[in-house]
Amino acid sequence: MKRILLLLMLALWPTCLLGQSAPKLILEPLIEGLQKPLFLTHDPTGRLHLVEQGGLIHALDGAGRTLFLDLRDYITDRGNEQGLLGLAFHPRYPERNEVFVFYTARGDGANTLARVVPNPNAPREARPPGFEVMLSIESPAANHNGGMIAFGPDGMLYIATGDGGGAGDPWGNAQNLASPLGKLLRIDPDAARPYAIPDDNPYANHPAARGEIWAFGLRNPWRFSFDGMTGDLWIGDVGQNRFEEINRLPAGSRGWNFGWNRMEGNECFPPRSRCTPGRYKPPVAVYGHDQGCSVTGGYVYRGRRIPQLAGTYLFADYCSGRIWGLWPHEGAFEMRELLQTGLRISSFGEDAAGELYVIDHQGGRVFRIAPRDG
Repeated sequence: MKRILLLLMLALWPTCLLGQSAPKLILEPLIEGLQKPLFLTHDPTGRLHLVEQGGLIHALDGAGRTLFLDLRDYITDRGNEQGLLGLAFHPRYPERNEVFVFYTARGDGANTLARVVPNPNAPREARPPGFEVMLSIESPAANHNGGMIAFGPDGMLYIATGDGGGAGDPWGNAQNLASPLGKLLRIDPDAARPYAIPDDNPYANHPAARGEIWAFGLRNPWRFSFDGMTGDLWIGDVGQNRFEEINRLPAGSRGWNFGWNRMEGNECFPPRSRCTPGRYKPPVAVYGHDQGCSVTGGYVYRGRRIPQLAGTYLFADYCSGRIWGLWPHEGAFEMRELLQTGLRISSFGEDAAGELYVIDHQGGRVFRIAPRDG
């Protein structure tokens, strides 16, 4: 009965919002004094952790922070898009004392996934115990590294990789199933070392494709997330010259081709070239470079502080600082601007209660999204 009522509420909710103004929001300061913060997440106990691009991970307690892990010896952040880019905790942490990180490696700049056993008593040690490189992907350029990693509701680890850099994907990686670049990858880190390829991956038994591939045709999927209620997967994919886009994989979908570098947004790429749009999965939302220059994917709001946002997917633009919301309407998604912040938003964050946070990369600050009274 509860499930039926919940589904009914979800079905009615978008209709109830039609004709109403967007909820009034503010950003509550949480922490400042950070160096190029890139990501915030929580471990299974609910404790928040924050990633700095230079290689530090902090555990947050209220307005304070404690160093959790120092990985500066492993990474390079010489390039603007290089550094420590992603963090995920094992779903059974701290019983299973493992964290997973994605970074650009010192020396060759390879896009690297590693498993780390943190030592809370010695976060600065140069070689944390159990450090294991799981996946190293050579990148032909220093940009378009992707870097988001997260465990899905199925317990598998998902990894976003960029197309390897360069304008227009000159190496053709995003459409090449033999390349791990320009993809969403899915692995099982528990079934084997360094990992196993799940049998239900779409190309698990394809001799000419990387078995890790879950979806492809992505340019630089900087941030993705799972809806904690539905299991749908949302991707913010950074565009080339004209459009930024949001892609969505409904729960259980696999093998989708999002079109890069044949499509940018809903148009053929390059402009005025010929393509076959019906071959590719279109984005659920697009905005032009008159409103920004680099999309920052976010989360579907499942918190309680802002009931008007329930089920809304929030995302932003790094250059303009605009924050938008997406909600379902008549089989599509309607986009509405929620805030103009002026911040360089490198990421959103989500806590265990479903409340959302905004990371200011340039200003070194973290904010909590909250309702504005009055």
